Amino acid sequence: MNLPPLASIRVFEAAARHGSFTKAAEELGMTQAAVSYQIKLLEERIGAQLFLRRPRQVTLTEVGARLSPVISDAFDMMRAAIAATRENADGVLTISTIPTFAANWLVPRLGSFQLAQPNLAVRLQANREIIDFSRQDADIGIRSGSGKWPGLVAHRIFDADFTPMLSPKLAASIGGVKSPEDLLRLTIVDPGDPWWRLWFNAAGIANPDLRGDPRSRFGDQHLEGKAVIAGQGVGILTPAFYETELAQGLLIQPFNIVGTADHYYWLVYPEARRNVPKIRAFRDWLLGQLELTAEEA
Repeated sequence: MNLPPLASIRVFEAAARHGSFTKAAEELGMTQAAVSYQIKLLEERIGAQLFLRRPRQVTLTEVGARLSPVISDAFDMMRAAIAATRENADGVLTISTIPTFAANWLVPRLGSFQLAQPNLAVRLQANREIIDFSRQDADIGIRSGSGKWPGLVAHRIFDADFTPMLSPKLAASIGGVKSPEDLLRLTIVDPGDPWWRLWFNAAGIANPDLRGDPRSRFGDQHLEGKAVIAGQGVGILTPAFYETELAQGLLIQPFNIVGTADHYYWLVYPEARRNVPKIRAFRDWLLGQLELTAEEA
C-alpha cells in the first residue's frame, strides 16, 4: 500500500497532538477548513474515521489513537535526524585525506586551524580511497593525481616528488653516503617501489641492483618513513612530508636529485560548494600555510 500524502499525515500529527483542528491550523499556517479537508483525505485513504467531530471539540477515535503515537514518533525521528544533519553540516568539517598527508603534514598543523575556527570541529577520514562526494559524507578531499576531476575544484598543494632518505646512523655504518652507488650497499625498505628505478635513472644509474626483499611493502609512505627513521633501511620519500624530521636530524637527504612522475597532491571539493563558509575557511587556511612554508624555505 502506498503512503497517503505527507501533507495529510503532517496535519493529522498536529491535530492529534493539539486535540484541535483550530490549533493545528494556527501551527501549520493553514485555515481550519484546509485542516479538515486534509484529515478527510487521510480518512478516505485509510478507510476509517480518525476523529470524532463535536461542537468546538475533536477527539481521536480508537483507530486514530492507535495511529497517533506511531506518527508522532516518526516525526520526532525526522526532526532529530534533520537537526543532527544541520549540526553536522554547519559545525563539522569532514576531510577525506591520504594517510601520509594526514599524518606527516596536516595533523601537525591542524591546531592552528582549530584555534582560528573554534566553533568548527574537524573529522578526518584517512584512507587511500578516492572519495565520491555525491555519495559519501565528506566536505573536502586530499588527492594525488593530475588534478582533473569533473565537477571538482582542485588546488595544487605540492609535487609528489621523491628522493632517498635514511637515518644518520645507517649512513655512518658504511662511512657515509657520498654517491648514489653507496645506497646500493644498504637495505632498501621497499625495493619494489617504481620510484626507485625513476630516481636511479635520474641519477645516471640504469638497472640498479636493490638490496632487500621485493615482496616487502608498507602500503603508505608514512609507515615506510617510520621504518627509515628506525634505521631499517633506505626509503624513497617525498621531502615535503619530512621537513621536521630532516630539520631535527632524524633523517638525512644525501642528494639534491629529486625524482618526479608528473604527480601532485591536490585539495579538492565540489564546485557547487565552493562558497560554503567552512570549506572556504579551510581552503584559505591551507593555502596560507603553504605560502608560509614557502616563505620560510
